[in-house]
Amino acid sequence: MSTWKQKRFWKQVSVAESQGRFAIELDGRRVKTPAKVDLLLPTRAMAEAIAVEWEAQVDAVNPHTMPCTRSANAALDKVQMQHSEVADMLAEYGDSDLLCYRADSPVELVQRQSEQWDPALDWAASELNVRLQTRRGIQHQPQDVEALQSLRDRVQALSDFQLAAFHDLVGMSGSLILGFAAAAGWRSPAEIWTLSRLDESWQEEQWGPDEEAQAEAEIKRQAFLHAKRFYDFC
Repeated sequence: MSTWKQKRFWKQVSVAESQGRFAIELDGRRVKTPAKVDLLLPTRAMAEAIAVEWEAQVDAVNPHTMPCTRSANAALDKVQMQHSEVADMLAEYGDSDLLCYRADSPVELVQRQSEQWDPALDWAASELNVRLQTRRGIQHQPQDVEALQSLRDRVQALSDFQLAAFHDLVGMSGSLILGFAAAAGWRSPAEIWTLSRLDESWQEEQWGPDEEAQAEAEIKRQAFLHAKRFYDFC
């Protein structure tokens, strides 16, 4: 396996406006994506955040310390090429949304799910004009076709950069509704992440924490928080 890493070759990082978009320049040379597309960004705030990441590189370039750069690369190299397919894939979460599948027992868990998840469904009914129905148990029961189409249209309307962030908001939480709620700022991203972990938190209370599971959950939490930050940059 190759251990080669790109070395820092530049002295100055700058942001340059170009046709209503913003480019990152290293000593006057534009940064490109891995697919060799110019890294042209929709907002100055996003460009400045990415410029900070490039400036922070010392000797070898470490992509793991450049989350905004990675998300922008994904928007241009992946989402832009298959926007409709990605949007449809995420919209499918609405038909099996985490918030809609409720426990039969114990009563304490049933009550907690209702108290913490119902407000998110109420928010969706008010702000998205879609009311998803809850079910008991894990057996799939389809949601209303018109409601799902309305949600699909909203996902399809997102820009490539928004969709790149929305992908992680939905995928990490397991909920299309929580993805929309996070994007809209219904509650803080940390609060919304906690809502998505309600069942796991319950299990930890009953059986005790699992260190490996907690470490994996923390990685996902950080990715979720980053996705919200990147979405706001859009």
